[in-house]
Amino acid sequence: MTTPNIRPLSEHLQEVAIKELNERPERLAEDLETLKTWAIKEPHLNVRLDDQWLVAFLRGCKFSLEKAKSKLDWYYTLKTKYPDYYTVQNPDVPNYRELVKYGVGLSLPIPLNETGPRIIFNRFGMYPVDKYTLKDLIPTTNAHLELIMLSDDTAVVNGFVNLIDAAKVDAAHLAQYTLTILKKSLGFAEKASPLRQSSVHFFNVPAGFEKLYNMLKPLLPEKQKNRIFFHGNSLETLYAHIPKKYMPIQYGGENGCLDELEKSTFQQYLDHRDFFIEDVKYRNNEDLRVGKQPDYESLFGIEGSFRKIDVD
Repeated sequence: MTTPNIRPLSEHLQEVAIKELNERPERLAEDLETLKTWAIKEPHLNVRLDDQWLVAFLRGCKFSLEKAKSKLDWYYTLKTKYPDYYTVQNPDVPNYRELVKYGVGLSLPIPLNETGPRIIFNRFGMYPVDKYTLKDLIPTTNAHLELIMLSDDTAVVNGFVNLIDAAKVDAAHLAQYTLTILKKSLGFAEKASPLRQSSVHFFNVPAGFEKLYNMLKPLLPEKQKNRIFFHGNSLETLYAHIPKKYMPIQYGGENGCLDELEKSTFQQYLDHRDFFIEDVKYRNNEDLRVGKQPDYESLFGIEGSFRKIDVD
């Protein structure tokens, strides 16, 4: 059997993959071949079959082939059904650098506690609402997760932590958080994405943002509710989870300069331009699906917005 065309893991990450993700290096080629064979035989599927791409699904599903099949199916099902949410439409538009700047979290260089999850840093509410909407930015957010799946072994094996500064969020931003957008984001994370989010930490949170969360909370799976933390304007509770040294330099830490990370992140998009252009070739043909059709209504059947939320 052909040796898989994937990057070798570091010694530490390989140990984690074996102990926590049920990875068996001697069986990896067989597991990948099984997943590929299944995907090729499913008449409605047309998915990317690169080894490095598929191993992210296996690792994210702790090498349960059935879970990996389900994630892979939902991944392309949702990208096919809702391209305006889950697909970068055109990486050559003149304002693409701005879309990346405002829509993408920055992967900080040092993982939590040196060998733990990747820390992805976001600053919510930075984009001008007279120029962009949240829906404009979401495709680049999902595209960044694809780049992580392709290139960040730490995040694929150890998962990631979201660190979010919400200081700039105001009522105009909150008005764009429709239930449809939120459910599509949550649904994709739960059903389709193989990346494992271990926790989310909001800080500098305006009162209106917590009101938004309280309205959203009933929609969250129980395990997700237990992973979300609000730290207000005092960072001491945040540091109990993410010590200050792992914050970006602009926040008094030692974990990367945000300006430099913005430049290198955009360069990563440029380096993968062909990947995003080719991506549109990989889409389902739902007319050929055998068996039960996807239940989109149960996932995304709630409409509404949060226009009446006040931000203090």
